[in-house]
Amino acid sequence: MKKILLIFVLMLLMIADGYSQVTFNTGALQVNVSNYGRIRLLTPSGTRNLQRATILVGTTPTAVFDYTNDAGTVTPAVLITNPTLSDFEIYNVIDNSDSGLPPDVTVKINAYGWTNGSYTLVKFNIKNDATTPVNAVIGLDIIPEIDQTYGFDSVTYNSSAGVIRFHRGAVTNMGMKLLSASLFSLHSFEWYDGYTVDADYWNWMNLGTLQPEYASNTADGPVTITSQNPIALGPGQAYDVFYALALGTNEQTMLANISAAEQKYQSLFTSVGGIKPAVTGFNLGQNSPDPFNNSTTISYQLPEDGFVSLKVHNIIGNEVAVLVNSSQTKGSHIIDFNANGLTSGVYYYTLRFGDQVRSNKMLLIK
Repeated sequence: MKKILLIFVLMLLMIADGYSQVTFNTGALQVNVSNYGRIRLLTPSGTRNLQRATILVGTTPTAVFDYTNDAGTVTPAVLITNPTLSDFEIYNVIDNSDSGLPPDVTVKINAYGWTNGSYTLVKFNIKNDATTPVNAVIGLDIIPEIDQTYGFDSVTYNSSAGVIRFHRGAVTNMGMKLLSASLFSLHSFEWYDGYTVDADYWNWMNLGTLQPEYASNTADGPVTITSQNPIALGPGQAYDVFYALALGTNEQTMLANISAAEQKYQSLFTSVGGIKPAVTGFNLGQNSPDPFNNSTTISYQLPEDGFVSLKVHNIIGNEVAVLVNSSQTKGSHIIDFNANGLTSGVYYYTLRFGDQVRSNKMLLIK
């Protein structure tokens, strides 16, 4: 049923907007991006294996940006003619103009591909367009379509490799891996009409658990929701999220292709000479104890001397404490956070050093 509805909707959209999507073919994989930020993976011959992967950005239980309800086109998807980082590249910009509802975000999407590579790197640059700070929970809404067929497939999390595996039996495998952070939540369920509700998205994205396996038992098939730890974004601030996506004739081949994509990410975006060097040795630990009653300890590591900011925000993005706002020396640091005067609930602490940002969640129980 879902396949029929999706095909019908797709046909209507194609008539209405003149095939508003762009594709590149590496010789081993096709990557398709629509004007509204929908990403698809296909075999070189055109067999679809990913119906869609789309960005999710949540800031409160009633404010989650998603493809179905919110995405409007700022810059239509375009194939870059002379890409500098890869052999193929698609660029697209979306925002919340279709609904006009919060969160107010702009998302720039770059999909990169390499000749004969059965993998792609996708970068999402999420910018806070609101006039107030937000704690952004960022993830993906994923609908697999293995061998262009829905249903009775499985979603398995390979914890050692950090890879989400979509498969039906031992044949065609699709994999995804969050490269720029650690997964915070991973949850799958059986597709149903109307699942794209902000409150439900928010709950799935904030489960804080990684579901080891989900087996679809209907012809509708699974929907998978991912997320990472919240990121504190001030007005006008942006944050990059990278995912690797790959296909393989079996699990081993798919994992090898994910590994190849990860190597591209490491060489292009995190190493010296890359366009956005990462600060090695920059880490933010989980507070201890957590949950905590009144006080807790936060540890972090700096790769070199420099200016550091460590702040605490509540669940709606209001700043409640400034723990550090000064220059500090290279190495490990520990600071105590006293929550006197604060009410029970979820809080976020965010460490900033240069252009690097780390954020974790903590739970205060009084």
